[in-house]
Amino acid sequence: MKRMHRMPFGCELLPSGGVRFRLWAPAATRPRLCLTHAGEEDILTMHTRPNGWFELEAEHARAGDRYCFMLDDGLRVPDPASRSNPDDVHGPSVVVDPLAFDWDDDEWRGRPWEEAVIYELHVGTFTPEGTFAGVQRQLEYLADLGVTAIELMPVADFPGRRNWGYDGVLLFAPDSMYGTPADLKRLVQSAHRHGLMVLLDVVYNHFGPDGNYLHVYAPQFFTERHHTPWGAAINMDGPHSSTVRDFYVNNALYWLEEYRFDGLRLDAVHAILDDSQPPFLTELAKTVRAGIGAHRHVHLVLENDDNAARFLGTVPGAADGYDAQWNDDIHHALHVLITGEKDGYYLDYANDPGRHLGRALAEGFAFQGEPSPHREGRKRGEPSTHLRPSAFVPFLQNHDQVGNRAYGERIGQVAQPGPLRSAITILLLAPQIPLLFMGEEWGATAPFPFFCDFQGGLATRVREGRRGEFARFERFRDEAARLLIPDPGADITFESARLDWEERRAPQHATWLTLYRTLLRIRAGEIAPRLAGAAGGAHYLETAPGLLEVEWTLGDRSHLHLIANLSPGRCERKARPPGRVLYTSDPDIDPALSGGALPAWTVAWALEPASG
Repeated sequence: MKRMHRMPFGCELLPSGGVRFRLWAPAATRPRLCLTHAGEEDILTMHTRPNGWFELEAEHARAGDRYCFMLDDGLRVPDPASRSNPDDVHGPSVVVDPLAFDWDDDEWRGRPWEEAVIYELHVGTFTPEGTFAGVQRQLEYLADLGVTAIELMPVADFPGRRNWGYDGVLLFAPDSMYGTPADLKRLVQSAHRHGLMVLLDVVYNHFGPDGNYLHVYAPQFFTERHHTPWGAAINMDGPHSSTVRDFYVNNALYWLEEYRFDGLRLDAVHAILDDSQPPFLTELAKTVRAGIGAHRHVHLVLENDDNAARFLGTVPGAADGYDAQWNDDIHHALHVLITGEKDGYYLDYANDPGRHLGRALAEGFAFQGEPSPHREGRKRGEPSTHLRPSAFVPFLQNHDQVGNRAYGERIGQVAQPGPLRSAITILLLAPQIPLLFMGEEWGATAPFPFFCDFQGGLATRVREGRRGEFARFERFRDEAARLLIPDPGADITFESARLDWEERRAPQHATWLTLYRTLLRIRAGEIAPRLAGAAGGAHYLETAPGLLEVEWTLGDRSHLHLIANLSPGRCERKARPPGRVLYTSDPDIDPALSGGALPAWTVAWALEPASG
């Protein structure tokens, strides 16, 4: 089976032979195509088309040829829609024939969202190889662990040899440090054979600071009407915005159709500033649902600091909605409870973390329009009680929550085993969709600090800016302490993040791995099959300081009960939860569930059949 997404820009092999090249360059007068074929370079003038477009059909061009565009002043730039840029972001692009890859997974239709257990990974540090092929070799392990979806941090071409991925500038080209386009397709195809979905993290709110040439020949791609932490915003609502929006919509369709990804996670959509109606996010969802999403399961997930519930569909795959949003509220509340940390954004949860956790587990967001102290009193969030539990993706670790720490420490380095075990038990059996960060299942000790590979003054600014971010934290008020924060541009910072796979065999790590496998088996057998149709608006209460109880009504009308003592002392409770006990974090506490003292950091789950 052949797969190709047809795009209105970039290059495309023609059925009759040759290649059509198209470039949107409204600020250019007469760009030229520099085409290298059979070792010889031709410089060809492109034809002017309406609305800032330039086009050329080169009959002698073939797959494998290198090309770039020469602007009026002689500057050579890669194709912004390049499918491959093996010489990095400043080098020429390569003509790729998508139809050269034979897919053998035509029967794959994906998996329902309610079955999702997501495993986020960074291709460059997940394995010793740091490649797509390296990830492919670990798929059997991941399927055996009990995850059902892997989520790749962004793979779009970034400058240099290493990057988290959020500095991508060629959004259609898998970074060559990880492998070829065919290598990525083989990874996705192999994942499907193992029953695993593959989600891709995409960045539509900004470009990286090195290698983006759009501002030179298409400044209309950006707008000064809005500003983001990265400068001028992407133009989603001004003049020429239809072309810009088309660029991103086609990018989403490209990954879903040409690479057979099962879904996308859109990074920081609160920074996609857009006053239009319908907004870009709605247009994107509608287009995906009406196209490839009509034929197989395709999942769309948001990261949205605004807690904007309006973008989340009431059912998975809603015609104009998103399946889910990453839920920082659950993470932050759990983190405060098990570590006691209250710096930065944890301030919002410090006064009553148990209540915030209970509300987030039961209703989706902890902040549904209340003032946020961390945001200087600005109201945050929208009502979310009506949304199904699976509209939220909680986690104990992800690339941000580990990497936002000065040294990139994982949760196992800042929380004691008892509290951490309780948090894991809540995360993996709650009816929300859990997300794991690579290696957490065995308590990996490798940090995940921020790393990149910028050069010159940009590298200096990033290093100093990274250290300056932590000046407001008490432990880093002293400049000498800040100088100990890892340099993002140093090789050793990147290498420190590489997982040590032998570590999982050590007894103390094997214990964590057994816990994850046990809980994920329970989830697959008892929780996931009951999630479709589960109602929003669960009930929660703190019956004593530190004692949290939550009850959800699942899709088969059964009731799922959580009883958790999230405190260092014993808590008294009055009655056993109705139904069958699914799991307790302490095998000796069953009698306590009938009443009496519940030991510190104890979590129990019970399932009550539907009445009548």
